[in-house]
Amino acid sequence: MTVVIPIGAMRYPPTHKHSTRRRIVEAASQAFREHGVAETGVDEVMRRAGLTHGGFYAHFHDKSELIAEACASAFDAAVPNLDRIAGLPTRAARARLLIDSYLSSRHRENRGSGCVVVAVGADASRLRGAARTGYSRGLTMHIDRLCAALRLSRDPQRNRDRVTHLMSSLVGALLFARAIDEPARSDEVLHAMRRHLRAEFCSAPEGAGPAPAAPDFFRAI
Repeated sequence: MTVVIPIGAMRYPPTHKHSTRRRIVEAASQAFREHGVAETGVDEVMRRAGLTHGGFYAHFHDKSELIAEACASAFDAAVPNLDRIAGLPTRAARARLLIDSYLSSRHRENRGSGCVVVAVGADASRLRGAARTGYSRGLTMHIDRLCAALRLSRDPQRNRDRVTHLMSSLVGALLFARAIDEPARSDEVLHAMRRHLRAEFCSAPEGAGPAPAAPDFFRAI
């Protein structure tokens, strides 16, 4: 005898909703970094996640809630890279690894897996509600993590000031490099800023040898 189960009676395993929400967040995180928050609609996010538009509201109240969670996910994705930086023995080595990986041609070209500070920062002042609150909270926590990883000064306030200065310089340089459509001139921006920031942050005498060359690990610092 064939048993027919009504569609309304079908049940998914308890983990299904969580894994589906995770797919949507990951798709949004990549899409927002590639195209910006304003240019990316819910339809595009759900298409990337392999889902229909109608399913969105089973997981999120609105796009603002999705933006907040996608940005938090992107900031969290930087933690493994920050752990690698934190493991280096000198301030110069730690700063050099961040500078060289951030101002690399790979990071410039791979927006979808790159820095959410650059990708969403320009939109942040126009965000409202959960999106604005979530991005601001994520950025503050990200700076805290950078301070703990880089340790550019023993004095906590000076460390925060120097980390903020370094990160602001990196973000500005990457924005410039991405805005220039001449590859050679864009490369010049990256090369010049790497030299300048290395001279400023990587020359402190700490009794150590040269900082190691940066591996191509950049994901979302």
